[in-house]
Amino acid sequence: MNSDSQSEPRTALVAGNWKMYKTEAEVTQFIAELRPLLAAGAAGAGQAQRESGPRGVDVGVCVPFTDLRAAVQGATGWSLAVYAQNMHQAPEGAFTGEISAAMLTETGADGVVLGHSERRRLFAETDRALAAKVPAALAAGLQPILCVGESEEQRADGETERTLRHQITQDLEGVDDTRLHEVVIAYEPVWAIGTGKVATPEQAQDASAFIRALVQSRSAAAAERVRVIYGGSVKPENAAELMALPDIDGALVGGASLDPKAFAEIVAAAA
Repeated sequence: MNSDSQSEPRTALVAGNWKMYKTEAEVTQFIAELRPLLAAGAAGAGQAQRESGPRGVDVGVCVPFTDLRAAVQGATGWSLAVYAQNMHQAPEGAFTGEISAAMLTETGADGVVLGHSERRRLFAETDRALAAKVPAALAAGLQPILCVGESEEQRADGETERTLRHQITQDLEGVDDTRLHEVVIAYEPVWAIGTGKVATPEQAQDASAFIRALVQSRSAAAAERVRVIYGGSVKPENAAELMALPDIDGALVGGASLDPKAFAEIVAAAA
C-alpha cells in the first residue's frame, strides 16, 4: 500500500459509498452490525484497538444527506468516519436543493465525497466547480475525497493520463501545496463503476502512480503523504490484491459496502 520512497506508512482508508441507499433506520442497523464485525477483525489487539477496528485502517461511510445525523450518532464512541456525498462551494445562497460546508459540519460529518463519476455524468459536475469545492471543504474542516477517472472511451483512445492530468490539475488548483496531502484522491475508472468490471492490478497501479506523480510535480512531501484509493467494483474477492499495490492506499467501495459483512471483509483485507 505504500511507495518504497515513503519514510512513514500511509494509513489505509476504506470508505463505503452508499449512494442513494438506506434510510435512517437502516443506517442505524447497519452500523450496529458493522461494529462487532470490525471488532472481531481486531480480536488480537488490545481493548482500545478492538474498539476502533483493525489496526492501520481508517474506516468511513459516505451517506445521503438525510442519514448524516444517524450515522454520526452511530459512530459515537468509535472511529468510524462519516462523509457526505456532495456539497456546494458557496457558504450560502439561492441554490435550491444544495447543501453548504457549514451545514455538513453542523451534523458532525467528517468529510465529503466530491466529483464522483455519477455526479459528473448525471448531474453535470464540472472541474470548475470542484476547483472551488475542494478548498471550501478543507477550509470548513472537512476531509475531501476527490474522485477522478477516465471513461471507457477515453481509455480506449489512450486518453487516460490526459484525462487524469486535467482533472487533478483543475480540481486541486485552489488547494495550497501545504494542504494537498489532506485530500484523499479516489481513482475510479468510470467504466468500472457499477459494471462489475474491475481494473487489472497493472491498470490500477499505473493510474494511481500517475496521480501521485501529478501531486509530486507540485510537492514531493505531499506526494508521499497523500492517500490514493481505488474505486470500481471493489469486492471481498479482489480487495486484497488491489490494496496490496504500492500506490493504492485503500478503497472507495460501492455496492459491496451496503452489506456489513462484505464491507468488514474488505476492511480486513486492507489491514
